[in-house]
Amino acid sequence: MKIVLVTGMSGAGRSTAARALEDQGYFVMDNIPPALIVKALDLLSDQVAKAAIVIDVRGGGSLPQSIDAINTLKSLKVDISILFLDAQTDELVHRFESSRRPHPLQTGAGLLEAINTERSLLGDLRSQADLIIDTTGLSPHDARRAIEVAFDASEEAKVVVTLTSFGFKHGTPIDADLVFDVRFLPNPHWNPVLKPLSGKDELVNDFVMSQPISVKYLDQIQAVVETAISGYLEDSKRYLTVAIGCTGGRHRSVAMAENLASRLVKDHVETYLVHRDCDRD
Repeated sequence: MKIVLVTGMSGAGRSTAARALEDQGYFVMDNIPPALIVKALDLLSDQVAKAAIVIDVRGGGSLPQSIDAINTLKSLKVDISILFLDAQTDELVHRFESSRRPHPLQTGAGLLEAINTERSLLGDLRSQADLIIDTTGLSPHDARRAIEVAFDASEEAKVVVTLTSFGFKHGTPIDADLVFDVRFLPNPHWNPVLKPLSGKDELVNDFVMSQPISVKYLDQIQAVVETAISGYLEDSKRYLTVAIGCTGGRHRSVAMAENLASRLVKDHVETYLVHRDCDRD
């Protein structure tokens, strides 16, 4: 049986992840008492090929039991992956305020305090995660797509590489394993013809990649990423998140991420491209 434990910050997309996994054929269990996790999976092992269990802070003091259950499953050599959904704090505040729904820990405390408390409570689970997905700036559709790619990779794709372009002024992605700064490259923003376009447009891409420094740096980034992929394969790790940042996340980082993605088309790699800040003002 293949098992995915879904956890993470409230408002970061756990429900979206659960629905995406259910649509991929996973038997999803939500809010199951941690003490019953191992027993429930044992009972289902002959009937279900793939199961997903959602773990959150609603159980409060039961989080240590969840970690005990995870350690037990790992000791049994079960095929288990831990998915942690996260988002920047200001993004979570905005989502809760927009939805007008209370945070599960918001009992007398303010929203920000509740989020910080939850982040602290989930620290141990986050540290054990096999894959952390930062949904900051992602639409529900994009978040769902990231999950679908991660857990529906082809047999040949041993490592799922998420390439995220971003703008430093909007914050560094909190799920990144590798971060590359391209702010020193010539900036299309100052060209009045290129400014309203993005790195996905041919004119901007040609401008960025016509610079010798861009090609040299892309070669270096590719070498580092491919070295990391080789190490991940040897260590049986499956998920690698690479972030490429410029100032606003619209031109240089997008073009560099697009070009890197085209270079990583290999039998043992599945690449997912996210332009987090491309459409921001």
